[in-house]
Amino acid sequence: MSTPAIHAALQQMQSLSAQASASPLSGPAAAGQGGFAAELANSIQRINRLQQSANAQATAFQAGDPNVALNDVMVDMQKASVAFQMGLQVRNRLVSAYRDVMNMQV
Repeated sequence: MSTPAIHAALQQMQSLSAQASASPLSGPAAAGQGGFAAELANSIQRINRLQQSANAQATAFQAGDPNVALNDVMVDMQKASVAFQMGLQVRNRLVSAYRDVMNMQV
């Protein structure tokens, strides 16, 4: 991986860290701004965008685009894969919680 790419990745991580610390996602303010359903929909959209971007980069690399490096393609594919696995685990936990609630005796 080239030095500019490493610096760009570090800057991106630092900006995401700053955004996460600036706006907490818990508490009543977050619930009033859209709630759980909106956050879940946004997460699914982010996962979809990551997968589409990774697929577009892979297609460009396969077509021989000189501006697309193999390491960038591989990193983006891994990001999309990790995001998808995270979404899958969240879905599994939600289904499990739903089943637990439905099996409760009232």
